[in-house]
Amino acid sequence: MRHPDFVPQGVIPAVLLPFHEDLSIDEASFRSHLRDVSSVQGLSAITINAHSTEVASCTEDEQRRVMEIAAEEVGDRHPIIHGVWADGSLQAARIAGRAEAGGASALLVFPPGPFTLGQSAEMALAHFKTIADATDLPLIVFQYPLVSGQGYPQATLERLFDEVPTIRAIKDWTPQVAQHESQIRALQGRKRPINVLSTNSAWLLSSLVLGCDGLLSGSGSVIADLQAKLFRAVKANDLKEARALNDRIYPVARVFYADPFIDMHNRMKEALVLLGKLPRAVVRPPLVKITEQEIAGIRQALIEAGLLGARAALGRNAA
Repeated sequence: MRHPDFVPQGVIPAVLLPFHEDLSIDEASFRSHLRDVSSVQGLSAITINAHSTEVASCTEDEQRRVMEIAAEEVGDRHPIIHGVWADGSLQAARIAGRAEAGGASALLVFPPGPFTLGQSAEMALAHFKTIADATDLPLIVFQYPLVSGQGYPQATLERLFDEVPTIRAIKDWTPQVAQHESQIRALQGRKRPINVLSTNSAWLLSSLVLGCDGLLSGSGSVIADLQAKLFRAVKANDLKEARALNDRIYPVARVFYADPFIDMHNRMKEALVLLGKLPRAVVRPPLVKITEQEIAGIRQALIEAGLLGARAALGRNAA
């Protein structure tokens, strides 16, 4: 069910995608996971077909099925943001049109992989205009770190916002604090404001205090409740409460976003297994299961965050 008045802002978890041992999608567990995350008070939307759902390993048919399931389970309660992961603009436009037809309320547009070899403003404009021609859904620009080669320079961003009116927000993965603050001030202060959604989940309190209009985070698949409470506390200028919540988030963020960074959602799956919310933590190659030592570290972090009792953790460890 599309939510036509949706504006990308607020607390938006990006859910995980469970798999069976044979690497097929575990639809029953995915439905349960969607219901669990969407039951949290204070969410604005749910994101699918993104990094957190291992979209790079999913076929277009599988992405379509993920959208169908999400629409069935949560579409009547929450807007759904559908990721657009494609190296070619024509494929991206096809995904966008299919997402709109399936009931998505907004699109999260990933930068094309070939941009790691170099890009121009004209290339970025061509990509976004091709997508915008295929759908009138609000677009969210996924801004990668500039060092990756896939991040858009400020001048390119300005042209995108000026020339593609359906762009409504940016998911800002800018890792430098000063640059992050500058983008928040510049984009949200425009005549046609562009909402900045933080994805700096390893330092979320700091990012939100700078003034982001929301957050879009894979760790919301595990700690959506803490994130929603933190966002409310920051908006209310309740620094004492925000710091207390951040003290609970910190140990979990520390283990989720350790090196190698690519294993972040792998670790989140293990956390949900420890919490009794997923039956297994299977990932698709080239990802591989993390070590028992690292799983023990996640268990300890969940205990420190008050999400898992020590006695329950021991019981699951014995099992």
